[in-house]
Amino acid sequence: MHRLDAPRLERVLAARTDAASPPEPRSLSELADRLQRPGSVALALPRLALPHLQVAEALAALGPVPREALADLLDATGGPAAQGLDAALETLADHAMVWPDADGLLRIAAPLRQAWDAPLGLDAPVADLLAGATSEALRGILVALGVKPPGTKPQRLAALVEHHSDPERIADVLARAPAATRTLLERRASAAARQPGFIMFGTVEADPEPGARWALERGLLVQDRHRYGPVRMPAEVALAVRGPGWHAPFVPAPPAVALVSVTSQEVDREAAAMATAFTAHAASVLSACAASPAARLKSGGVGARELVRLGKAARCDEVVVRVVLETAHAAGLLVWDGERVAATGTYDAWAEQEPADRLADLLRAWRALPLTPSQTRDADGKALPALAGSPRCDGCVQARHGLLTAAAQLQAGTAVKSAEDLGPLIAWYRPLADQLPQDRTAFATVIREAELLGVLARGALSPIGAALLADDAEGVTAACRELLPEATGTARIGADLTAVATGTPSARLTALLDSVADRETGGTASVWRFSAATVRRALDAGRTPDGITADLAAIAVGPLPQPLSFLIADTARRHGQMRVAPAACVIHGEDPALLAELAAHRKLAELGLRRLAPTVLVGRAPLDTTLAALRAEGYAPVAETADGTVRVEQGPRHRAAAPAARPGSGGRARPRKGGARTARKEEAVDLATLAARLLTVRPAAPEAGEPGGASGSDTEEIIAGYARRLSHADVRQLAHAVDGGQAITVEYVATSGSRTVRTLSRLDLDPPYLHAWCHLRNDERVFTLSRILGVMPA
Repeated sequence: MHRLDAPRLERVLAARTDAASPPEPRSLSELADRLQRPGSVALALPRLALPHLQVAEALAALGPVPREALADLLDATGGPAAQGLDAALETLADHAMVWPDADGLLRIAAPLRQAWDAPLGLDAPVADLLAGATSEALRGILVALGVKPPGTKPQRLAALVEHHSDPERIADVLARAPAATRTLLERRASAAARQPGFIMFGTVEADPEPGARWALERGLLVQDRHRYGPVRMPAEVALAVRGPGWHAPFVPAPPAVALVSVTSQEVDREAAAMATAFTAHAASVLSACAASPAARLKSGGVGARELVRLGKAARCDEVVVRVVLETAHAAGLLVWDGERVAATGTYDAWAEQEPADRLADLLRAWRALPLTPSQTRDADGKALPALAGSPRCDGCVQARHGLLTAAAQLQAGTAVKSAEDLGPLIAWYRPLADQLPQDRTAFATVIREAELLGVLARGALSPIGAALLADDAEGVTAACRELLPEATGTARIGADLTAVATGTPSARLTALLDSVADRETGGTASVWRFSAATVRRALDAGRTPDGITADLAAIAVGPLPQPLSFLIADTARRHGQMRVAPAACVIHGEDPALLAELAAHRKLAELGLRRLAPTVLVGRAPLDTTLAALRAEGYAPVAETADGTVRVEQGPRHRAAAPAARPGSGGRARPRKGGARTARKEEAVDLATLAARLLTVRPAAPEAGEPGGASGSDTEEIIAGYARRLSHADVRQLAHAVDGGQAITVEYVATSGSRTVRTLSRLDLDPPYLHAWCHLRNDERVFTLSRILGVMPA
């Protein structure tokens, strides 16, 4: 590691692109400020390999230390481990995360310390833990350790830090410690990480464990001077207790995997085959989506049914369909148009390109996708739709970049024996990459995607993958053009009424064969089959037999087979022998001259009459409109029904609806279902008798504590005791609904203070609550009687 110069600054800007993003920094101080922001550091961490993170974690645990101390901790004092440490420090320096200060101590970016709760399972250094201690407390610790305390607090803290930073002096103290203290310190030091649990602030912690008092007096354990919070062990003490034989984990080299020899020609041939097949499938999927846009689920995205439909049309599996949809959407070939995903104008231009250029567009989109497009299940095992607009997954992006990096580091002429062996390599190059729940082996999904696209072939990185790793857009296009053949514009048409196009068919060839034949297979070779139905489809679209024959002859390798010529001629001969015309009504009669006169009548032109036969006319106007127009011109037509009989016309009769029968009028109401309760509810009431009875009842004075009057039943008495906001009439009405099992409407105030009107049924009184079925929420609810403000009939 050396001082900052132009090449190093360029490497820093290349590694931390967010710091150089617009607006560009105007000075080194502004750049340094950007590089030290937590967000900037968080963006750079996922791009680091395992040894880089391990070195950064060790420095986060130790604080500023010389390189020798870091090498001792990582057991990297010589050999390949030392070289790996130097390489890791160089990389961290290129990312502006680690640098040496003027005293030769290695320092890290402040936000990097926050990446770990307890780096290496260690707590904070003693200087941080005792920064808030009083000078007298520091003096007591130094006296207990046998160190002469200086005069000021900073001097005393520095003396204590110097003492604890020497493992031998800590070992001497431990040798004099009681057995219980040594056991306690060894157990705390061996913990993988500090787990303080929940702390109730303002509560004094219980007496410490046996042996802790001795350690607290000497600063081997630290606790707040008021005994608030947990007892903590300084990092220096934990490392000294672990002993000189303990080393932090450090893996400077990637894991060894089984390798096999492979030639570049074999890799290119395999990559070309996979890329050609994917490009053909992509063209088929997008063509099917353009012809019949995929529907959106109510929850968002393209569901399993649409994925199966597109896969069946393109003759490929669901994984390929998902990758095509996601990459095409990212490339702007597909967009959501309301409730369907439809092709854009960019798709039309894309379809006219050569296969290599088509694939290059999709590959560039795949590299930058913020997700893994072929992920089919979430963590709970539920099926995921495609194009669901999932949140950005940086771990998925790093898994893709880790795959490219891992495959690129293989020696030239070698490849992994099995593609699954790339999983451990990806985990080493990108430890923070996300593995999907559906992966049975490490990063199986992203590896499978790379194979489908021709990025990975025979366990090695293809030229396409190398260009993607370098993020070279022109290089990706050049690699695709080198591997993929040009689109074929010809097909071999056989006597079995099939057309076979090897490679990727051109847009013109695809459009022609799709219009006159059905596609059966796609991929490295596409097959179409002719039939009477497909030829008729082309004729229905306005093609002529001679035009179809000429177009097929232009793309065919050799002359057209005789069976195909016969099929086209025979289908054309029978095509159109009968015609189906739309007609709103039909006019027929026995006088051809009369019908000819109607067809030529200028005032009847709006009817759209057309002569089919001497005695038959068809029109585009409805029957009643046609009748009115003919009669207005002095003709006397009659209307026919659908079965051909003459329709008898009668003038409209306007009648009012009969009034409903009044109670007591002698009419009998039809009884409803529902039992005795409903029957009693619908019994007729003699209003005169009721009026007389009400007039004879003397008003009763309200009893003490009653809201409106005396209670007539136990239910009324219970409700009146709790629902004190209700009038006596409302109490009686609610009690009647409870006893009679009837529905009721109440005005209710919720705990939030909002008022609602709800219709309730299936009432069950459970003071001070009312259980009922709420028609507003369509669910069972519990209501507090004291919050009911009013009652009315349902």
